[in-house]
Amino acid sequence: MSFAKSSFIPLAAFLAAAVAIAAGWHWLGAGVPMPQAPLGPRDKLQCVSYAPFRGWQTPFDPATRIERWQIEDDLARLKPLTDCIRTYSTELGLDQVPDVARRYGLKVLLGIWLGREERKNRIEIDSAVALARRYPDVVSALVVGNEVLLRGELSAAALAGIIRNVKAQTAVPVTYADVWEFWTRFREVSEAVDFVTIHILPYWEDFPIPAREAAAHVASIRRQVAAIFPGKEILIGETGWPSQGRMREGALPSPSNQARVIQDILAAGQREHFRINLIEAFDQPWKRLLEGTVGGHWGLLDAATRERKFEWGAPVSDHPLWRWQAGGGVLLALCAFAAALIGRGGAAASGGAALWSGVAVNAVAGGLMAGLAAEKMLVESLGAGGFARSMVLVALSAAVPVAASAALARGLAPPAFARVLARRDERISQPLALLLGLCAVALTLMAIQAALGLAFDPRYRDFPFAALTAATIPLAVVAWAVPRGKGRRGAAEIACAFTLVSAAGYIAFNESFANWQSLWFCGAIVLLALTLLRARDARD
Repeated sequence: MSFAKSSFIPLAAFLAAAVAIAAGWHWLGAGVPMPQAPLGPRDKLQCVSYAPFRGWQTPFDPATRIERWQIEDDLARLKPLTDCIRTYSTELGLDQVPDVARRYGLKVLLGIWLGREERKNRIEIDSAVALARRYPDVVSALVVGNEVLLRGELSAAALAGIIRNVKAQTAVPVTYADVWEFWTRFREVSEAVDFVTIHILPYWEDFPIPAREAAAHVASIRRQVAAIFPGKEILIGETGWPSQGRMREGALPSPSNQARVIQDILAAGQREHFRINLIEAFDQPWKRLLEGTVGGHWGLLDAATRERKFEWGAPVSDHPLWRWQAGGGVLLALCAFAAALIGRGGAAASGGAALWSGVAVNAVAGGLMAGLAAEKMLVESLGAGGFARSMVLVALSAAVPVAASAALARGLAPPAFARVLARRDERISQPLALLLGLCAVALTLMAIQAALGLAFDPRYRDFPFAALTAATIPLAVVAWAVPRGKGRRGAAEIACAFTLVSAAGYIAFNESFANWQSLWFCGAIVLLALTLLRARDARD
């Protein structure tokens, strides 16, 4: 075989991998078409939930104080979008909202936060009543309590008594807000309010609703509640969809799904003539402490940029930086092929189509998934520990495709854990094999940590499927392509594989087969488990 002909094989394999990566990212980043815009150029939303917290500000810190300029900046951004905002409390500086709202011509559904502590409840009530009296042209209603029945912090009788007490002190309409099921369980509360405010969040239903069915679900629930409380006006006080976070069964958070669900709900409201308050104006990072990634990404406007995430009727990309990710993926593929060439001593002629096909698989896995893992690291990491784990996974997603390609070219199988973690005199001495083994150990630890978390405490945890895929596939290619040793299978690999496979079975069942993120994650950790069992050079 001539040198020119043999050199064609790795070049063709690289070009094929580069095209696959570019095409994959083009498909991932393409704008998703939206339905016809539900609002005209001059139309506005009926109302939007508003909380002013930014960055690390949180209502759980009593020292938090929202400055007036912050509220002014937010309401100036909201004015083109809506003429009404809903608040949830008057403490921590939120008592300034009605005065700023007057300046921008906004109405306020003023919230009174209720809980177990009677003293705090009284402070909230007195503050809200005083604001309603001071700003009768701004405060259009008082929302006495938010999901206090859901949290079990007040009885229905006590809540109804508080509502009547507030109603006796003010001339504005009074309501209470809770998840729709709790209105049907505690119907006596409806007798105390002027109108009924229900929360319908398809993503958080006990049986999650997919995005394509969300608007129909909201309209259906609203009709049911209206039938239960004839003669009472029904306000949908919270509805919307998250733009980031983990799937729940078939309910997928994404920028395009958020845009579609919100526009579908608005269109349903226009058809059936019901009032809607969307949750929420701005992303609220502090909610991630309670609800994971998904909790911080319900806003129509981004937390950092304070800009709108989408325009009515316009296509929405779920990966707007896809061109950069595609470029980075092709560069990673180039590194994988370069590592393989170096591993062959630069002699492309000594490697056949099987070798370069394996390198191409490694390159495509890393080129597509490493960029996605890096993207998810920016939105899914929380706290120092979360960022550390994500950085390790992203590093593995980039390093393993390169190291595995070099090992494949040299014919080096992944070593057993016992050869990697042994004493120096017993440790494997080949640097590349040692590096690949250390990557396998780190990847296994990360996979087990994620798998056990999703098995025992799954509700708010994300699925790190992208990073695991980018690192596991190249490791598997090497493990199956290179003849394994003749030694025994290691006890550590057996224990880890058993843990991963057991967790995968439970997670897949618990999350349901509608959750493709869960199935993908489970497939990745099962593949990793099978790959671990290929190692046969363990010592006693």
